[in-house]
Amino acid sequence: MDLLNTLVDKGLRRETPTRGEALAVLATSDDDLLDVVAAAGRVRRHWFGRRVKLNYLVNLKSGLCPEDCSYCSQRLGSKAEILKYTWLKPDQASGAAAAGVAGGAKRVCLVASGRGPTDRDVDRVSDTIRAIKEQNGSVEVCACLGLLSDGQAERLREAGADAYNHNLNTSESTYGDITTTHTYADRVDTVNKAHAAGLSACSGLIAGMGESDEDLVDVVFSLRELDPDSVPVNFLIPMEGTPLAKEWHLTPQRCLRILAMTRFVCPDVEVRIAGGREVHLRTMQPLALHLANSIFLGDYLTSEGQAGHADLEMIADAGFEVEGADETTLPEHRGATRSGCGSHEGGGCGSHAGAEGDTGCGSHAGGGVCAPAPAARTTDEPRTDLVAVRRRGAGTDLAPNA
Repeated sequence: MDLLNTLVDKGLRRETPTRGEALAVLATSDDDLLDVVAAAGRVRRHWFGRRVKLNYLVNLKSGLCPEDCSYCSQRLGSKAEILKYTWLKPDQASGAAAAGVAGGAKRVCLVASGRGPTDRDVDRVSDTIRAIKEQNGSVEVCACLGLLSDGQAERLREAGADAYNHNLNTSESTYGDITTTHTYADRVDTVNKAHAAGLSACSGLIAGMGESDEDLVDVVFSLRELDPDSVPVNFLIPMEGTPLAKEWHLTPQRCLRILAMTRFVCPDVEVRIAGGREVHLRTMQPLALHLANSIFLGDYLTSEGQAGHADLEMIADAGFEVEGADETTLPEHRGATRSGCGSHEGGGCGSHAGAEGDTGCGSHAGGGVCAPAPAARTTDEPRTDLVAVRRRGAGTDLAPNA
């Protein structure tokens, strides 16, 4: 296809596609899907080889958020039966982080529900960052605490944070349809504050909330303009008890097209598959590794994820390798010290289903999540059986899934 050859050439030159080209990727047929994956895979391998960066989420404070983000299980008025607890102590959080690092994670993402941190909250998180760094000085730490006030990003940076995550989630024109308690501009402002403080900015999107192809292209082009180092792509996990519980619009094929479009628009950026990959990509997850160079390991914020050992086996079986702590994630021209985080949920989050999203911030599979589907199941039937609320790890007495 001339379209794909053009997009590969542009991706290798870091040239921005046109909106029409990006829309055309989303409109390709299932017959052309493997060609789309192969083309975007060439761009991914050019900038990132066959390395896969592993990230691990620690939910520092779960539930009871005053914001009304429709996708989030931690939102104001949520009836989702998730874990609810106040701030973990630094030793509890560093212990949870250690499990992820032991499982191969290069980055730990510290997430807390809420509109944004108070100065006292920044002190708590700073103590946690220092505790993690004392335990493992090579690990990257990304904070995801919601909207930042002046000076807070600088304080997190001084405490040792490497990155800050705050997702745009959807297009500016439709943002008011999913959230009313803060604005799209508020989110952009927080990403810019992280940039200005010298933190690696991480900002992404949530697909599957009923948005149009135009909305998806709008948000990815907006992300390119913001220039984060990391772009987490979340796929909505329709959690019971949230306003979007009945929104099941995604297929594995559409998820792959969305990831491919994101790679073509953001060729040299860390593209991370975040919340919802197990629920919506399912057995097609290995193909997604040809498009994204980063994933979350284990559970998300409020939902369970695929078992950590299964993630590692999937990466190896697909012919990829886990990125080492001594390897630089981003291409040299983006800066050796810059990298990225991402997940989406809660006012202060980044991933969405269990992490920041659960559609709240991170989410899902794990436990029985990976059980084979019944033979009679149709491809367009909602896979509610793949959505499992997290009951282990941070905030519990049970071992984490890492």
